[in-house]
Amino acid sequence: MSQSEDYCDTCGAPIGAATPTAAPAAPPEPPDPPQPQECPHCGASNAPKALFCENCGYDFTTGTAPQPREADPLDLGAPGPTAAPAAAAPAAAPEPDRPEESAAAAPVPGSQAEAVETDPSEAGEEEADPGESHLPTPATPGPDAWVVEVWVDPDWYAAQKPEDPMPPPGSPRVVPLREASVLVGRPSASRNIRPQVDAGADTGVSRRHCQLSTDGQRWWVEDLGSANGTYVGATGAALPTEPLEVGVRHELADDERVFIGGWTRLVVRTALPGEV
Repeated sequence: MSQSEDYCDTCGAPIGAATPTAAPAAPPEPPDPPQPQECPHCGASNAPKALFCENCGYDFTTGTAPQPREADPLDLGAPGPTAAPAAAAPAAAPEPDRPEESAAAAPVPGSQAEAVETDPSEAGEEEADPGESHLPTPATPGPDAWVVEVWVDPDWYAAQKPEDPMPPPGSPRVVPLREASVLVGRPSASRNIRPQVDAGADTGVSRRHCQLSTDGQRWWVEDLGSANGTYVGATGAALPTEPLEVGVRHELADDERVFIGGWTRLVVRTALPGEV
């Protein structure tokens, strides 16, 4: 505290005089907002600190003008080169017919499941015309009309033991034989196989299983390389166990029957009135 009443002993200021209050400092004026940059190349307006023109790619730092770019073929908006019309491919020459492959080994009776898997017709091999034969086709049949009976044989089914269930046996299906040579097998639309004697219900029958041919008085059966073989046995005798040789015609006697697949029995006979 000062001893003097008129002046301060410490700073010398007159006692009782009002201390001037300093005026507040004026706030600094805000800087001018940055102005957008105008591209000298294309005139487009860009951000103030932009390094490149967003419109044309002009380099503001080096002053380099953009290089003209080639049309991108992947750019959907750019017109692409017009492709020349492709020349028509020449027609392929027809593939020559190949001789039909014969079976490698004789089938074993009672092995239906294994034989079906190795059926050459199922393996996609080239199929011949259903009426084609290994041997010369016999002459046109004579005046007699013929039919073939297609049976479901329970005894043959029991001997072969296929995996598929046997259809109920009953009356045979009678198929007229109007040609000198007919195909026996299972149809296939994709391979254009349409056998005249359709045994399609029996999966043990090959697509082109065997062929029946006649001279008008006699009938022959020929195995076409089937997977499960073609068997011939006489009426009343034991079931056959040896298949026919592939590609060799066997003349059928009046009492002989043809056995194929898992349950199919064929009987060739003259037609009764009204059957043909």
